[in-house]
Parts: sequence; C-alpha cells; structure tokens
Amino acid sequence: MAATSTIHYARKASQAGFLLFVFLMPVFDILRYDVAAKELYIFRKVWTLGLNDALFLEHSLKSATHVAVHFFLNAVLPWVIVLSIFPILGFFLGRFFCGWMCPEGALFELSESLTLKLLGRRSLYNKRDNDPDNPKGNKLVFGIITALLIISVPPVTGAFLTGYFIEPARIWREVLSLDLSMGVMTGIIGVSIYIVTTSVFVRHVFCRYVCAPGLMQMLFGWASPLSLRMKFDRKNYLKCTDCKACEKACFMNVKPRLPIKDINCVNCGECIIACKKELGTDSGLFSYSLGEFEKDSEKKNNKTGHGMAGTIHLKEN
Repeated sequence: MAATSTIHYARKASQAGFLLFVFLMPVFDILRYDVAAKELYIFRKVWTLGLNDALFLEHSLKSATHVAVHFFLNAVLPWVIVLSIFPILGFFLGRFFCGWMCPEGALFELSESLTLKLLGRRSLYNKRDNDPDNPKGNKLVFGIITALLIISVPPVTGAFLTGYFIEPARIWREVLSLDLSMGVMTGIIGVSIYIVTTSVFVRHVFCRYVCAPGLMQMLFGWASPLSLRMKFDRKNYLKCTDCKACEKACFMNVKPRLPIKDINCVNCGECIIACKKELGTDSGLFSYSLGEFEKDSEKKNNKTGHGMAGTIHLKEN
C-alpha cells in the first residue's frame, strides 16, 4: 500500500515544486516584465525585437519587410510557442498539468480540505453525494489554521507575483521596511482579492468552466487518441464493492467508473489510491492508460449490457 500513497505525496511534491518555480522565475529574471524600465527579461536577458530605430524612418518595401519579419520572429512566434504548450500537453497527457502542477488547483484542494474539516463538506454552499467522510479533528484548531492561511497566503503570493512586473529586490525592500509604493501595494492587494475570491467562493468551478489553459488541455485531451487517461478495469468489475470511494476522492466531481470520457478528469490518481485502499490490495480497478478510453469490444459490451450485468452502481446517479 505504500506504493499507492506514493502517488498522493508525489503529486503534492510536484505541486509545491512548480509553485516554488513560479515564485522564483522573476527573482532570477527567468521571466518578468519591468514596467519601470519597460524591458522584458527572458532567461536573464533583455528581450528585444532586434530592430534599429532608423529602419522605422526609412519608408521602403525593404525596411517594411525587415520590420515585419523581425516582429513575427521575435514577438508573434514566441507567444504562439508559449500558447501551444497547453494544447500539446493536453494531446499527450490530458489535464495532467491541472492535477499535478497547477498552483491554483493546489490552493483549491487545500481550501476544500479545510472546509471539509470545518463544515463536513467540500463546498461552502451545500453537501454533495461525493463528499468524503468528514475526517476527525479539532474544529477550533483547523479554524485557527484557516484564519492564519487567509491572512498570510494571499499577500505573500501577491508579493511574489508582483515581481513579474516590479523588480523583486525592490518589492522585498519595501515589504521589510513596511513602506510600500503604490505599484507594490496595488499588486499585492489585487492578487490577494483574486486569491481569496477564487479559493474561497469559486474553487474548482473555475477549473471546469473558466481556466483557459485547463480548457485547452481538456479539449485536446478529449479529442486525442493518445492522451493519458484514468481507466476502470471492466473485466474485473465484480471486485467493485460500490463503496463510491473513488467518487468521494475526486475533487473534480467526476464519476470515474462511468464508461464515458469525462473531460474534467485531471489525472490526479486519487481514485487509484481510494480503490486500492478499499480492496486492501495492490491491484485496484483503476490505472493510468495511454490511448483510447475503451477498446471497441468494451464499448459494444457497454451498449448491449454484456459484461456489465448487475452493475447498476456503474450508472450515473
């Protein structure tokens, strides 16, 4: 069973590592735009169009072509490459990035786990069928932890993310001296409002319906015949106890046992952990799979009912 929990801890470590990377990118000038100097830093170098101002003064076809080509190569093409990252990830890995690396997703999971401990449900608004059992714990202690996180996480995150537009060294000088300029104060307050709003009131609704990188991964992963997906072992479906632990473990509100592609699945692997824990073995009914969600023979069986007799629990409630 230790191998099973490894998925969970590896995912948390991956999320923490990527969050640290996001925080440190502007610190080491890997990526940031300095609004004061009006300079874009990429890998510690100032990114320019490589154009001489004199070219703009010369009105000729040659100069216009030269400017257009440089603008395309140094401005348009780099952004096309950046924007293509998420469709490519989706085509091969589905929403793996969302479940294993996304900082916002990690924050939403933390918010839901604290809400579960305090209210006995993931959502602030209502209890759902797939809410996990309320873990035991001192509500007062978790209330204090929640309050401390709400007070500390948004402004600290705001200070780090403001570094993408204002020199990080300047930000921390101002923070330590408690003498914040208008730009730094605006950045910290703006990010803090965004984080509190999304993590407290919106959460994974944002992931399902709003997040552009998530939607690109979702669509390309759904259409791809090669994408990484969670697969339920229908050949051994009789081993399923209908405990619904896989559904309760899913923070994206996916029903993992249904014989359809759910484009909201983020390949987190929590259903693998829950199933193996319920069965008490190292061979649960869920696994990672590359390629088609189901083989053609399995699809035919699902349509005719063969191989699924008596498994009413696999139907969506």
